[in-house]
Amino acid sequence: MRDLDLLRLERRVGLMLAPLAEQPGATIGVTRDGVLLLRRSVGLASLDLHAPLGVTSCFRIASVSKQFTCAAILLLERDGLLSPGDPVRRHLPELPESLGSITLDHLMRNSSGLRDMLELLRLGGADLATPVTPADLNAAIARQTTLNFAPGSRFLYSNSGFWLLGRVIERVSGLSLAEFLESRIFLPLGMTRTRHTPDLARPVRGLATGYLPDGAGGFTTARHGFPLGGEGGLVSCVEDLALWARSLSVGGLGGEIETRLEATAPFTGGAMNRYALGLDVEHWRGLRLVSHGGLWPGYKTAFLRVPDKRLTVIALTNNAALDPHHMALQVLEAALGNDPTLQPEPPALDHSAMTGSWVSESDGLSLDITAEGTARMHGVPFALTPTADGRMKARRGAFPFLASLPVGDAMEVELDAGHRALFRRAVPLPPPALEGTWHCAELAAVWRIADGVMQAEGPVRRGPASAITALGPRHLRVAMPSSLFEGWADAVLAEDGRSMVVNASRARGLVFTRA
Repeated sequence: MRDLDLLRLERRVGLMLAPLAEQPGATIGVTRDGVLLLRRSVGLASLDLHAPLGVTSCFRIASVSKQFTCAAILLLERDGLLSPGDPVRRHLPELPESLGSITLDHLMRNSSGLRDMLELLRLGGADLATPVTPADLNAAIARQTTLNFAPGSRFLYSNSGFWLLGRVIERVSGLSLAEFLESRIFLPLGMTRTRHTPDLARPVRGLATGYLPDGAGGFTTARHGFPLGGEGGLVSCVEDLALWARSLSVGGLGGEIETRLEATAPFTGGAMNRYALGLDVEHWRGLRLVSHGGLWPGYKTAFLRVPDKRLTVIALTNNAALDPHHMALQVLEAALGNDPTLQPEPPALDHSAMTGSWVSESDGLSLDITAEGTARMHGVPFALTPTADGRMKARRGAFPFLASLPVGDAMEVELDAGHRALFRRAVPLPPPALEGTWHCAELAAVWRIADGVMQAEGPVRRGPASAITALGPRHLRVAMPSSLFEGWADAVLAEDGRSMVVNASRARGLVFTRA
């Protein structure tokens, strides 16, 4: 990159970050060919102290941790202590037999079918700010007698899988996850500001405070109650993640490990799973993009690499109102400049016919799309962008979502593993009679419903009152308040009204029966 190209990039990033000067902010890093070209921080690490962010400020990188967990598994394979094809129960025999066909590889590729432990506890009333112990998380997983789907057949993101991988690393190595990662990855690569932090109550030197918008133009300090493991426990900074990006490019852990982290594999039905080992692999404007995001209350992270261009963009924020993935894509575009291999964005589509609420009766799912082109499933928001073939896709690769423009009141959406769901425009109705107590054995929880309001009571706590609406004769939407977003669970009522099947974002097919 020539001096004036770098100057242009620095000014583009400066303009992007300038509005964050007096609020929780962001740090951006750009590396190319082993050179950290740009480090820029704007905003405050602490509103209480009015302390600014710096390039050495640390952040919780949440799910960007997953690729390090997978690298640790591959290191243990190289040591001859395990194989990715091992059933997880070989190393954790205390797990229920229902998990017997799940392998370590399934867990690393989010194709295990294992329900997400965070979702399981949320359906029982516990938000991420609720004090929870590792035993609570392990118990939530152990209660599962069924799966989202057959292992290897589909994709659905599951923090449970990476939590179990962290436990496998500890069981096989004889070290804590923090000790193994530090001795085998962080110290050899010079990542001296990166550490695994399972207990969020312990202070971490240099860690920026995470903030949530308060809805009135200000911010509140994010609260954290859940322990962290192999699914998202790392604290890091731009410089250390730049060192990791360099290792991925040159094989700092031995070459074959870095290559295997990015290698995708097909589902059992033949379609390709674009989630590799803790990394999303997709094509963006004609270039192969390897990335992952991170989300935890008050923190968001984007880690994007274009291996063919030896280019990495890192965006770290302590401001939950920001979209670091979109910011990183803008920086990536600016860094590529006039590169002839960067294809133009597809032309804009008139997607106004997609606006509104939609229901898929066969899949038991509902979907909202705004006029601005933001979709929400189970409350999780994701921006949509046009594709060259006239459809709309999720801008961020973690959401397998490809929607055709509606025909009449029907809209086809391609989800994971080539699965196509037919959505029809929702017809809101008064909720049916649901009064009573509903029990789900796999959650060890009850839902008490009266006057169109549900209150969940699970093994950890009793949740807040949640409204129930009906998007069809038997399709219900149950509000699920969250510190991250206003979510919901879909529930399909049986014809006899005595049971319902609940589908949440990462936990599907949970059966509730009326007492």
